[in-house]
Amino acid sequence: MPGISKKAASVLAASASVALLATGCTGSSGSGASDDPNAETTITFWHGWSAPAEVKAIQENIARFEKAHPNIQVKVVGNINDDKLNQALRAGGSKGPDVVSSFTTSNVGKFCSSGAFADLKPFIEKSELDLDAIIPKPMLEYTQFEGTRCALPLLGDAYGLYYNKDAFEAAGIEAPPKTWSEFAKDAKKLTKAKGDSYEQLGFMPNYHGYETVVDHYMAQWDHAYFDKGGKSNIAKDPAFAEMFTYQKKLVDDLGGFEKLERYRNTFGDEWGAKHPFHTGQVAMQLDGEWRLGMAKDAGVEFEIGTAPMPVADDEVDEYGKGFLSGTIMGIAPQSKKQNAAWELVKYMTTDTEAVVSFANAIHNVPSTFDALKSPDLKAEDGFKTFVDIAQHPRSNTPPASVNGSTYQTTLQDFGFQYESGKAKDLKAGLEKTAAQIDRDIEQAK
Repeated sequence: MPGISKKAASVLAASASVALLATGCTGSSGSGASDDPNAETTITFWHGWSAPAEVKAIQENIARFEKAHPNIQVKVVGNINDDKLNQALRAGGSKGPDVVSSFTTSNVGKFCSSGAFADLKPFIEKSELDLDAIIPKPMLEYTQFEGTRCALPLLGDAYGLYYNKDAFEAAGIEAPPKTWSEFAKDAKKLTKAKGDSYEQLGFMPNYHGYETVVDHYMAQWDHAYFDKGGKSNIAKDPAFAEMFTYQKKLVDDLGGFEKLERYRNTFGDEWGAKHPFHTGQVAMQLDGEWRLGMAKDAGVEFEIGTAPMPVADDEVDEYGKGFLSGTIMGIAPQSKKQNAAWELVKYMTTDTEAVVSFANAIHNVPSTFDALKSPDLKAEDGFKTFVDIAQHPRSNTPPASVNGSTYQTTLQDFGFQYESGKAKDLKAGLEKTAAQIDRDIEQAK
């Protein structure tokens, strides 16, 4: 879904806007909420969706909520980015939101540790919700930080592999690759040179490519960004060196960094009809569940296949997993109507009809087990791939940090240096990057 995916694509940059929260915003936990959720009241809900179909889907969900809770009216304010949200949460006051949402999962560490979002534990306990039985583990993990749950997931994004079935057939490839070695062979088979460029590229591996960023790659290796003591683990965990080595070799094997960058600069907009997968410029694409609908809307002339991304060759038993992210939803700590606000949060994130209806409307992955398995979920063949990825026990997302996604940005910056050949010593580069990550986190604390 473009509303979420745009945020997912710019997630590293977005986290900078939350920096002030770590020092300037603290709020009361939900335990002090004293309003009567059964009283006549109006609450305000801020969200980030802006496309007409998305706004309509929100309004339909709110209408269902108000019908089930006739005493609570909801004032909805859309197209709210994290900058606007942060300013309102810092300012407080009666004009601010009661219920808040964000597309930026990587900011949960800041939201929870700074008190920008209220602690939901008292509300969850009061409602006797067993979240482990309701929500998939990866989604539970990216909505809490160091034991503080300040958010719940409101739909999700699962990332997998899109492939051009016609191009596969022409190249004699019978099935999507399951391991990274198979993937490299297929990418080379699918690549057709045209002078100093390409008629067709098997896959765009560069980190500036659409969605081919470091954390999306890393999701397909067993890895740990931090050790048990909270220190950066990227120089000690061999998975990171394996990923960087693999990606750099793939770049070199497919023509080299500069040639690939020249070709990448011919691509159309990621969110438009001229996306390189739509046009046949690339035969394989790493992307989220929203791409299926966008490709069909663009009128692609080939048959689209979907599958999980490949995994490390010695981890084939984990095939089926993928990178997860999604919208998060919580309560403003300054709200004087937190119990009423909780009713909306609970409804939109745990009510099966609400989750399924919203997922169907905006083509995102449901965020509860019951919704994922619901017969009412419109899960066509290609979309079902992403529903399965969302439920895979080894699907993952980068862990929350007190300074948001700063550590991901730092690692990504090293990736740019390494793939281009500017940084030549991988071991030394990872050690230097790890030291910078540790300094940044310590400073944020």
